[in-house]
Amino acid sequence: MKAGSVIVDLAADGGGNCELTKPGETIRVGQVTIVAPLNVPSLLGEHASELYAKNILNFLELIIHDKKLKPDWSDEVVAKTALLRDGAAIVPAPVRAPATAA
Repeated sequence: MKAGSVIVDLAADGGGNCELTKPGETIRVGQVTIVAPLNVPSLLGEHASELYAKNILNFLELIIHDKKLKPDWSDEVVAKTALLRDGAAIVPAPVRAPATAA
């Protein structure tokens, strides 16, 4: 492998998919790093919550200016996620024409 490569062995709990994996450890073999975390699913909830919170913050920054609700209607994300504008219902194109099941 190239120098600086990183292997993340998600199967470390079961012994790993890499011959040199040491479950629960991060090791360097030459210039390659092997990361072998244990119980990966238990780590995902925290990161998923952080990612969700960051996404909500980024969205709110598009619609709140000077502590007031002032959506930037020129922003594609705002325009395509709004359901109301000036009190009138907006039905975004993806909702108007849902994909038909095969």
